[in-house]
Amino acid sequence: MKKILLLSDTHSYVDDQILKYVRQADEVWHAGDIGQFHVAAQLKALKPLRAVYGNIDDSEVRMEFPLDLKFTLEGVSVWMTHIGGYPNKYNQRIRKEIQEQSPQLFISGHSHILKVQYDQKLNLLHMNPGAAGKHGFHQVRTLLRFELEAGEIKNLEVVELEKRA
Repeated sequence: MKKILLLSDTHSYVDDQILKYVRQADEVWHAGDIGQFHVAAQLKALKPLRAVYGNIDDSEVRMEFPLDLKFTLEGVSVWMTHIGGYPNKYNQRIRKEIQEQSPQLFISGHSHILKVQYDQKLNLLHMNPGAAGKHGFHQVRTLLRFELEAGEIKNLEVVELEKRA
């Protein structure tokens, strides 16, 4: 079993609230718009980090992390990308491939809108953890926590950090 902390859109911001949840996870996944590289370095110093770059990320972040990350962990196939869309409205860049080779878990960020939705057509779970940073229009900073075990996604939890000032 692996405990996963999923976050996105930190936009160069990390604080003790985020790091508290990082310490409780086995792995941290970041769905892009990391911002400055120091955020990734702080996360990696505490736990293994899987991440993709987002549209605001600079060359240093883009050299370290890919646009798309596909892997299998604990029997669950995962595809993570920053701008992916959501069920019935996938981004044009990935639409054909996701229909031909659907993962069990599809993760994207970018919208700053927390969304967990099952795609019945493609038999996959879509997750967008919202935004963990302070930059953007979102009112509440959010993360997702869940466990992967024996091919299943379990114990999904929404973590709400403080409301933005």
